[in-house]
Amino acid sequence: MKAPRLVILAVLARPLYLLILLASVWVLLRGHNEPGGGFIGGLLAVSATVLWAVAEDARAACARLPMGDPVRLAALGAGLAALSGLPSLLDGQAYLTHWWGSLDLFVTSVKVSTVMLFDLGVYLCVWGGLAGYALALLGLDEPGPEDAP
Repeated sequence: MKAPRLVILAVLARPLYLLILLASVWVLLRGHNEPGGGFIGGLLAVSATVLWAVAEDARAACARLPMGDPVRLAALGAGLAALSGLPSLLDGQAYLTHWWGSLDLFVTSVKVSTVMLFDLGVYLCVWGGLAGYALALLGLDEPGPEDAP
């Protein structure tokens, strides 16, 4: 039997979910010059996913993940983190020696580096891995298709 739904939690979860995800992206982007980055940002994203799972259910929270599946999200993150070391190999340096450069835009230039790709990979890997674990635990008491009357 499904637990009774708390209406106030369901209503508050919508804006809080977006607010927590925005905060996680801010921490991800802030992490290059300040403490933070991919790991802490990923933990914040996991907390948004867990909030949605508690307010709705684990399946609904899983559907809100960027790829709809925590395993694929974690695998994408691990792949991006691994790929961030390849430019240094092509330049004849050690793997994961990060490349820094600037991207010239019309009126300004933006500093870019492979560190951002690595942090994004860590962010997605943490979000997918820990969200999958949390959603599996939260979904234990949810009825499955075999429990339908």
